[in-house]
Amino acid sequence: MALSLFSYLSHSHNNLYLSSSFKDSTTPWRHTTTTTTTSPYTHFMLPLKTNSSSLNFICMAMAPKQYDVTSISSKETMPDTDDHPPTNQNVSVFEQGNNNVKSLIATILIFVQISTPISFIGCNFWSDSTANAVLYSPDTNVPRTGELALRRAIPANSNMKAIQASLEDISYLLRIPQRKPYGTMEGNVKKALKIATDGKDSILGSIPADLREKGSVLYTSLVEGKVGLQALLKYIKDQDPDKVSVGLANALETVAEIELLQAPGISFLLPEPYLKYPRLAGRGTVEFIIEKGDGSAFIPQVGGEPIKAATIQVIIDGYSAPLTAGNFAKLVVEGAYNGAKLTNANQALLTESAVDKNIGYSVPLEIMPSGQFEPLYKTALSVQDGELPVLPLSVYGSVAMSHSVDSDEYSSPNQFFFYLYDKRNSGLGGISFEEGQFSVFGYVTVGREILPEIKTGDVIRSAKLLEGEDKLVLPAAES
Repeated sequence: MALSLFSYLSHSHNNLYLSSSFKDSTTPWRHTTTTTTTSPYTHFMLPLKTNSSSLNFICMAMAPKQYDVTSISSKETMPDTDDHPPTNQNVSVFEQGNNNVKSLIATILIFVQISTPISFIGCNFWSDSTANAVLYSPDTNVPRTGELALRRAIPANSNMKAIQASLEDISYLLRIPQRKPYGTMEGNVKKALKIATDGKDSILGSIPADLREKGSVLYTSLVEGKVGLQALLKYIKDQDPDKVSVGLANALETVAEIELLQAPGISFLLPEPYLKYPRLAGRGTVEFIIEKGDGSAFIPQVGGEPIKAATIQVIIDGYSAPLTAGNFAKLVVEGAYNGAKLTNANQALLTESAVDKNIGYSVPLEIMPSGQFEPLYKTALSVQDGELPVLPLSVYGSVAMSHSVDSDEYSSPNQFFFYLYDKRNSGLGGISFEEGQFSVFGYVTVGREILPEIKTGDVIRSAKLLEGEDKLVLPAAES
């Protein structure tokens, strides 16, 4: 979706709307068909809640001419109309210029307030609700990498989640240019160390007995190891941002390994009607071998030698989308995607609907909202109301199922797509316009640099389930 070159403000009663027009190119991944259609400009409006006084201020600022009918004097210029004949025309050029400057400043302030999270003293343009924070803050705390999204999706011990959150805050602090808040970073690591030390029994007790020895080794590495929290603390005290970045990545990797040992599989009860569906009780890794349809070679943008066959690996997540990931894993095992052609269609690499047989069931739309413990079925999320999924679409290389051709409440039984997230074609806050509308079930973790090289007609030569087949639960009739 390419935004057009204009956006404008309109208002209705006490609600202010940021209104834009954008051209909706083809989005065939909404349905199983790959037929591309074009549509005219689509109009969308996002509500910005505001009070009456700020609305009046904004309306005055945006008006081409400024007339305050509540305070204008008989000596001030009124519009030349039949009802209001000209009065005193002796308004100085200086006063007119001053009014224009005031209007310009007001307009600039409005757009700065809309486009940044800065609060102006005395100006409460809209309430600081969750929905506004999600839609209008460029610092929205949405995972921007597949690895981060997958780590957050692990259903682990609360102490480990608190350690993870404390460390992830440091990654945001590292983005601050020039003088970085090393004191705050140090406090975050010390907080994580305290949680790890005080909660040792709880952390290790959440790991199954047969995996506890491995968990104990990882725990010791996290707390005392050369790539653990103590080492990270030293890098922060040395104020070396490069070492801090590496040390943080190592610590978070260890955190994820411990959490995966704690994860119980599917941590919620599936609805009765879906117990007969394939499901993935954990994580799996799928490897795709992609070849150019015309026999040429891939030339990765990051450099390297041209390659005839490119490898892409996807981690699929049954913790948050067990039915979607389970159905996909089953199809991969059956070889359903071997030889499937790809179509490059509007920020998505779409597979053809290549599976001929009827799978015998309809996979529902499956999305787990952030902060919830089980997915919603057949229900899309409302990002405008502050809802965000645990597995967001707004990540480059996210993998999701297309919609069913019959209903958006169901996913396609077999057609999936790689999403090529582009912040330039996203909404405010960097959130995709399609966020919360599709069943996302995984992310590309190896071979992301290949995705922009894939064109219409390229072929999935093979797809294999490298890890996770032991976690694939099939209905009794098929197992």
